[in-house]
Amino acid sequence: MSIYKVLGSAVTGTISDNNIGSASTIRVVATAGTNTITVKNSGGSTIGTIYLHAAGDSIDIRKDQTDTISTSAAANVTSVRIGG
Repeated sequence: MSIYKVLGSAVTGTISDNNIGSASTIRVVATAGTNTITVKNSGGSTIGTIYLHAAGDSIDIRKDQTDTISTSAAANVTSVRIGG
């Protein structure tokens, strides 16, 4: 089990090209069933995507501070530091 230090307020809902407060590490929790998470660089080019299967599924993502996150459905995204 990981320990997280929360570094900012959660961004909720369907996220569109949000850098999550210029965070470099984020925790994404799907809140509405299946969800495709897309990470883009500051120029808008897609770096990669990942799929969350069901509500409650989560993933921790490392990104550059200027990279943005988009979700295909509702999610809860928070800036965190892993390890306390």
